[in-house]
Amino acid sequence: MAEYRLGEMEMKFAEIIWENEPVSSGNLVKLSEEKLGWKKSTTYTVLRRFCDRGLFQNKSKIVSSLVSKEEFFAGSSERYIEETFHGSLPRFLAAFTSRRKLSEKEIAQLQKIIDDNR
Repeated sequence: MAEYRLGEMEMKFAEIIWENEPVSSGNLVKLSEEKLGWKKSTTYTVLRRFCDRGLFQNKSKIVSSLVSKEEFFAGSSERYIEETFHGSLPRFLAAFTSRRKLSEKEIAQLQKIIDDNR
């Protein structure tokens, strides 16, 4: 998967697209103005960058994702674990649970994931 790192405002813009796709570029400009206070030129500049990076596309004035929100966050999570815990999911879980106790429901969900991947 390609690497996508987004700043806070870029992430908010991406969320607008994911929540409204497929969205006309004109409507995206209106949404960006309402939610982010952006001018038309800012919206198109950031959209063009996203399209160049392969995250979204703007075809026939309709904006849609090339990478789903789920794929984006899966890649971000994998990258975080790789960079912070040397790719070790057990080390990540140990660090996570050292400050927060898992509920029985969470434990059951994790066990199901483990069982499904055996």
